[in-house]
Amino acid sequence: MLPCKKGNTLDLKKEDRKEEAGKSDVMASEGEYRWTVSAVIVLLLAVSAAHVTNKPASSRPHRKTSVLKMDEAALSVFNEIKEEITLSVHSDHCYQCLPQKFGTIPAGQGPGTPTTVGFVLGTQHALTLQLNSTAGKQELCKFDFHFGEQGNYSLWVKNLIEPSRVSCNLVTDSEPVNSYLPILFAFLVFAGMVALYTIWSIVRRLDFVRNLLLRLGSTVETERLINSELGIPNRLGITVSTESIIPPTAGRRLRSLDTFRGLSLVIMVFVNYGGGRYWFFRHESWNGLTVADLVFPWFVFIMGTSVGLSLSGSLRRGVKLTHLLGKIFWRGLQLFLIGVIIINPNHCQGPLSWDSLRIPGVLQRLGFTYLVVGVLDAVVAQERLINLSSETRWYSLHDVFLYWPAWLFVIALEILWLCLTFFLPVPGCPTGYLGPGGIGDFNQYPDCTGGAAGYIDRWLLGENHIYQTPSSRVVYQSSVPFDPEGVLGSINSILMAFLGLQAGKILLHYRDQHRQIMIRFLIWGFLLGILSAVLTKCSSNKGFIPVNKNLWSFSYVTTLSCFAFVVLSIFYYMIDVKKWWSGAPFFYPGMNSILVYVGHEVFEEYFPFRWKMSNNQSHAEHLTQNLLATSIWVFIAYLLYRKKIFWKI
Repeated sequence: MLPCKKGNTLDLKKEDRKEEAGKSDVMASEGEYRWTVSAVIVLLLAVSAAHVTNKPASSRPHRKTSVLKMDEAALSVFNEIKEEITLSVHSDHCYQCLPQKFGTIPAGQGPGTPTTVGFVLGTQHALTLQLNSTAGKQELCKFDFHFGEQGNYSLWVKNLIEPSRVSCNLVTDSEPVNSYLPILFAFLVFAGMVALYTIWSIVRRLDFVRNLLLRLGSTVETERLINSELGIPNRLGITVSTESIIPPTAGRRLRSLDTFRGLSLVIMVFVNYGGGRYWFFRHESWNGLTVADLVFPWFVFIMGTSVGLSLSGSLRRGVKLTHLLGKIFWRGLQLFLIGVIIINPNHCQGPLSWDSLRIPGVLQRLGFTYLVVGVLDAVVAQERLINLSSETRWYSLHDVFLYWPAWLFVIALEILWLCLTFFLPVPGCPTGYLGPGGIGDFNQYPDCTGGAAGYIDRWLLGENHIYQTPSSRVVYQSSVPFDPEGVLGSINSILMAFLGLQAGKILLHYRDQHRQIMIRFLIWGFLLGILSAVLTKCSSNKGFIPVNKNLWSFSYVTTLSCFAFVVLSIFYYMIDVKKWWSGAPFFYPGMNSILVYVGHEVFEEYFPFRWKMSNNQSHAEHLTQNLLATSIWVFIAYLLYRKKIFWKI
């Protein structure tokens, strides 16, 4: 029976792979096996040490209002003036939000006889504190401060010599803990492992070391050769793919693409498991970007690239269009069904609990996006598998112009998104509203979260069938359900995949012309970056269309596509051109992304991916647990890769 949990958040894309390895590769893989096991053990010890170091010193006297949790600080307000005052707090991360009343402090008796009230404040972002007299509403003092986690502070409110003047002094009673120390320890551990692996890679290339390893591993090598001739039995019934991704005769896959996919997947697994409970490893509350906001669009981008490569190979081999379309439809349907049925919190309520079943989701959007982009490319590319002469006048742009019908279709979709977003009337909300609702926009539109995007989802799917706890609740206190994988945002998901498809076309039309490929990747990144700068005015909230993951805004797609082109060009140069890096360890989960994604969601609540913590209010212990769980999935992907087991749908 699967454990009950709140649901999935991120993303993925899937491909299959077959390894070509020589004797030295086998020996290297055996070394990687031992290296990965050692890495997990060292990681546990090091981050556990960080957990001990991160505890506040108990010998320091400090005043406590309550037991402090993660991302909390204690504030005691001492009031010596002879009138009641009100404390209001405003997060600097909350755009166009009014100060929220936090509590009142009774009137004091004069100097030396204050009244005291304790408060618990958040420490994730800087806060603006404002003190007003309760009776006259007069502002007494106002200041900004970024409180430290589990720190204890005192705020003294006193009269100066002139009775009408009030002073506010903030004093630190006990220093906060360094909540980022565990991240430093984890970074040093992984950096150390990378350094050791690099040294080992250099040493094993020495002739006497290589000969020694070959003698020691001769039995393993003989078994590998036998298995490579007879085929490894597939005991799990999982499809082992031998299909090449680069048509028609290249006979190899792009390791850089699989590595990029694997990097996105590893970050996604870590973020989904909690990311050590750090705010920057969670989704941004509304406008802006965090680490968690990067991986889903990158998966979509990589999916588009893979679609272009694989479908072109199938068409060149003479596969019928009807067969391809049927395969595309079936794969898209499978992704959708896996997302709705397997990765869904409602299995806890029974198989027929459809009353509050969430219909949108990560795999659902991937399935729909794959279906649209796959059909579009299969239909358009069928007539355009030609090799143009370099003398052709528009040869330098033929990877774009050859597919002009597809471009027209995608541009029409984007125009539709813009029209619906900015011109669709939404009852009770301003037309073209892109805000979070709640206390945002000076509390004018509390029930307008997401504007047209939220309205369309509630109208088409119903409030009970979309995401109930959007990230906008954290800062903006919105109360309306809103789905970040909703209907309207799927249009821009198609655009993201189509830009990835364009990367695939570049790889196809300029195959083995490394310089041309990288120049085009960087040009696309530059153009999309300029467009993002114009749309956002280089700000988080003040642009024409802010970067927003919840809405999958146009600027969000252009910004993340810019990043994707640049990262892919770097990986392509390092891995496929110069071969400075094999792509390990990200290459392995990139080869089995569907299995790792579904597996990490289904087994999230099981040991060893989760256990009962001794202190569940410690970033260090959460970080240890989440990093270990992520490392285990990387290790599982490595073992499956060694056994040539790849889950294909």
